[in-house]
Formats: sequence, C-alpha cells, structure tokens
Amino acid sequence: MTSFTDWDILRNLLFAARWTLLLSLLAFLLGGLLGATLTFIRSLKRPMFNWIINIYVEIFQGTPLLMQMFLAFFGLSLIGIEVSAWTAAILSLTLFSAAFLHDIWRGCIESLPKGQWEACRTIGLTYTQTMRYVIVPQAWRMAIPSTVGFSVQIVKGTALASIIGFVELTKAGTMLNNATFQPFKVFAMVAILYFVICFPLSLFARHLESKNYASR
Repeated sequence: MTSFTDWDILRNLLFAARWTLLLSLLAFLLGGLLGATLTFIRSLKRPMFNWIINIYVEIFQGTPLLMQMFLAFFGLSLIGIEVSAWTAAILSLTLFSAAFLHDIWRGCIESLPKGQWEACRTIGLTYTQTMRYVIVPQAWRMAIPSTVGFSVQIVKGTALASIIGFVELTKAGTMLNNATFQPFKVFAMVAILYFVICFPLSLFARHLESKNYASR
C-alpha cells in the first residue's frame, strides 16, 4: 500500500480543488449568461416565450441536480451523443444555475414599481433604453446579494459531479480514502477546503445584503 503523508493528501486535494473552482466559475458564468437571456426574453411579456421558460424553470428547479447530471452523462449517449464527465457536469450545472439565477433576477425586476415602465414609455424611451438606464441598474442592486449567495450552492453542487466520474474535490477525497483508509482525516480536509471556498462567498453575500438594506 502506498504511504501518504498529510502533505501528500492535502496536495492532491488542492490540485482537485482547482477543478472544483473552475467548474463552479464556468457554471456560474454560463448559467448567468443563459439566465440573463431568459430574463430579458421574459420581460418582453410574450405568452408563448413565458410558457416555454416556465416549463424550463419548473423542470430544472423541480428535479434533483444529481438526476440532471445522470441524464446529461448517460442519457445523451443513448441518442448517440458521447460526452465526457467534464462536459456533462458543465452542461447540467449551467442549465441548473440558469433556472435559479433567472428566477432571482426576474423577481428583482418584477419587484420594481410598474409606474417606472409607464413613465419610461411616456418620455419616449425604447424597451432597450428602459432596461439599460432604468430597470437593470435598480434590479441589479437588489439581485447582487442573492446572486453571490447562490454561487455557494453552485460550488457545493459540483460535488455531485463525482458520481459521474469527474475528479473534483469530493471524488479526489474518495480516491484518497480508498488508498489511505483514513476517512476521517481525508474527508475532514475535504470539508475544510469546501469551507474555505464557500465561507468567504457567504460572508460577502451577507455584507452586500446588509449594505443594500442600510442604503435604502
């Protein structure tokens, strides 16, 4: 049996944590881009588009992320599309994140007084100008704390990618545990690394939320 020192375990976990961070960042950015697109489309108030977006949101919010990863990894192969564990993880986390980020941003936009839309139309602003200069700046200020807070859920959600074979922090912890037979030590380190990643984000979200309330 290969002998692992504490530093060997930590070094391997830190290497895997880089993939956790990269997966989280890409899922957040791509999910944010898709979520923003859905939000803008929904703000057009087109019944057909709204109906399609509602179905999408209900599916990805109403089913476990683990099942979504299974479908992305194994389901696509059934129709002849072979994807890697990395691609399946990115795809499922992006679609999952977009559904929640869209809901956060939609709620912030709809919380603004309807009179602001009417006032913008009265002074002759186009839809694009209304969104750019009036609606988005106010909605974004309210959305930032929730958006940053949701990023913590994305980081924790990456742990499920280990089920489909992607070697991120949780998967690396499982492999090291199998090699060292020291579950308490290995998974304690895994938990600490997740905490180190997530806790600053949680603090930042609370700070933004308190700052937002204080400035109202």
